[in-house]
Amino acid sequence: MGRLQNKIAIVTGAAQGMGEAISRRFVAEGARVALCDINLDATEKLVAELGEGAIAARLDVSDNDDWLRVVALARSSFGCVNILVNNAGITGPTKGLLDLDEEDFLKVCSVNQTGVFLGMRAVVPSMLEDGGGAIVNISSISGLLANYGTNNAAYAASKFAVRGLTKFAAIEFAERNIRVNSVHPGYTRTPMLTASLNDEQIEMAAKNIPSKRVCEPEEIASLVVFLASDEAPYITGNEHIIDGGYTIV
Repeated sequence: MGRLQNKIAIVTGAAQGMGEAISRRFVAEGARVALCDINLDATEKLVAELGEGAIAARLDVSDNDDWLRVVALARSSFGCVNILVNNAGITGPTKGLLDLDEEDFLKVCSVNQTGVFLGMRAVVPSMLEDGGGAIVNISSISGLLANYGTNNAAYAASKFAVRGLTKFAAIEFAERNIRVNSVHPGYTRTPMLTASLNDEQIEMAAKNIPSKRVCEPEEIASLVVFLASDEAPYITGNEHIIDGGYTIV
């Protein structure tokens, strides 16, 4: 029996990178999963590969109506949703505070921050009906270290916000058997990373990591499976750092 047998999950940003790896592992561990992404074509291709344990849905995480539609689809397809992985995110422009346009700042926050809020608000009623659940919000070590990586004020602000939202929700719903945790990856080999850095730059970044390599999406997926499973019943409101030791030096 899989570690997520009989669980029903929504994963955002599921078409590629960490979201794809998480979705693959969830299905392999027995969960039924609604894979959600703004790129529906890519999501449908992945669902076709994963089989009957998965469905695809287009989701703009910054749109409340989209969230309500996706939750209704997951419930009608599988039943009450008891796992939510808020993974969708964008980097936005690499700019500091004085150079960043308000429009760009708000766009990054609408996806990375508001998307997490809307997702939790849409899914928690289903979890309460089911008697509990687990939420995993993907933040970043940019949500811990203001000087991590590139000069990106909007990304740092939004990822710090995810950390705060996670803690607030964990306190609010702890007595109702809903666990809420954040995951803080460091450099991870995803399309988002490779779009920002070339191979030489990634290699240089790895030299500053004690483990001397970047993380693979599958490693993030292993941590998320644990946090979403019944193996972590007493873990809530915590930051789970997965960065090869980057933040300890």
